[in-house]
Amino acid sequence: MDNLLSIVTFLPALAAVILLVFLRGDDEAANRNAKWLALIATSATFLISLFILFQFDPEDTGFQMVEQGEWLLGLQYKMGVDGISVLFVMLTTFMMPLVIAASWDVSHRVKEYMIAFLILETLMLGVFMALDLVLFYLFFEAGLIPMFLIIGIWGGKNRIYASFKFFLYTFLGSVLMLVAMVAMFSDAGTTDIEQLLVHQFGSESFSILGVHIVGGLQTLLFLAFFASFAVKMPMWPVHTWLPDAHVQAPTAGSVVLAAILLKMGGYGFLRFSLPMFPVGADVLTPLVLWMSAIAIVYTSLVALVQEDMKKLIAYSSVAHMGYVTMGIFAGNQQGIDGAIFQMISHGFISGALFLCVGVIYDRMHTRDIDAYGGLVNRMPAYALIFMLFTMANVGLPGTSGFIGEFLTLMGIFQVNTWIAAVATSGVILSAAYALWLYRRVVMGDLIKESLKTITDMTRRERAIFAPLVIATILFGVYPAPILDTIGPSVEALVTNYQTALAAADSATQVAVNH
Repeated sequence: MDNLLSIVTFLPALAAVILLVFLRGDDEAANRNAKWLALIATSATFLISLFILFQFDPEDTGFQMVEQGEWLLGLQYKMGVDGISVLFVMLTTFMMPLVIAASWDVSHRVKEYMIAFLILETLMLGVFMALDLVLFYLFFEAGLIPMFLIIGIWGGKNRIYASFKFFLYTFLGSVLMLVAMVAMFSDAGTTDIEQLLVHQFGSESFSILGVHIVGGLQTLLFLAFFASFAVKMPMWPVHTWLPDAHVQAPTAGSVVLAAILLKMGGYGFLRFSLPMFPVGADVLTPLVLWMSAIAIVYTSLVALVQEDMKKLIAYSSVAHMGYVTMGIFAGNQQGIDGAIFQMISHGFISGALFLCVGVIYDRMHTRDIDAYGGLVNRMPAYALIFMLFTMANVGLPGTSGFIGEFLTLMGIFQVNTWIAAVATSGVILSAAYALWLYRRVVMGDLIKESLKTITDMTRRERAIFAPLVIATILFGVYPAPILDTIGPSVEALVTNYQTALAAADSATQVAVNH
């Protein structure tokens, strides 16, 4: 199928345009039609994206199914996937129908709500497929707008504050990336990501205003990209926008934020930071590793004292992203394999946990942990589902959460045993806050009068959780499909990274000898 990537990317946007132009009115029938059109469009996008997976050859470490042409003002339109990006495309198309199905109870400005999510899906897919700097930046930045609207219009009481905080943090980080992209174009003469991956940016050290820059241009470019991707992940200490955004966002917004949007930071590190600026990455790796270790421990401790369920799971997400950045900057096969696996797995697990909060919030309209207790007596199916994803979040063997954490810790142990030891303590802390949350919400006697009439999950809610349950258990028991898909591309990335570092070392040695 020609132009398969473009079809998958822009099909949701096409559905959004159809909704905008042809759907009139705000009555119950119009709202129902908007929901069904969004569900059909996202489901069709997922089914068509399966052809990408079927055509993809994991042994080919280059970009596949490349589409190229010119668009506005002579700018290049170039799309493609490799072993690192193809699974993020699949994660996005897999999650979006579930997100739409979870939004079935939305009754306020339904058409606009569905349009926002459809546009957001197109922009997220574009980020993972773009092979041109300008195109990547446009997709990356434009994704802020629908998410800003989703939080700001359909969010909680403090939605305006949370939406602006989300927008300003992520936008300001990206301004530095834009400056770096201009510098890269002036140095390499192209915005083609494929060509930039083989272009060698200067790594000779120099001084600016009396400050000695080890690694030269590469270090400066790395820092500029790092500013954007670290906020997007988010890494400590620029993580504070995430809990606010999660708490105020509607359930579906939280699911997209946790399952897909956070992964753009990790993808950016793998696509740009390591392969394009290897010397800069190497110079700053110790800093990144210690920031990641601090993030794991600090945010886990903060999660322990939360009273809001969403806030607790949001801090848990920051801790899990700490494992991701740690694995990526370990710079070895196990670390990067583990980081990508962790991102895919976290997409299922964190998305499911926010959906679990949404189920009881829809019934009780509170996220306060103290408002619950003893739900197992009235909601046995819910208790079972919630327990599975709590255990997966902790990293229980047999769930996908275990594979990612284990591989990242294996990777970091080869680089720095102290950091590995600190990170491993996060596993214990995650068990503490996750089990504490589960015990207080689900276990015990049903004492509170308000809970005595609460109903168990509906068939629609069970249907939404079913694919997530299957994915979490399947990839926990049999991780080969993911690891086999990413393996050759990761191996090529690691080889090129280490070769570039060796070449830079030998060049420095020659310069010193002269």
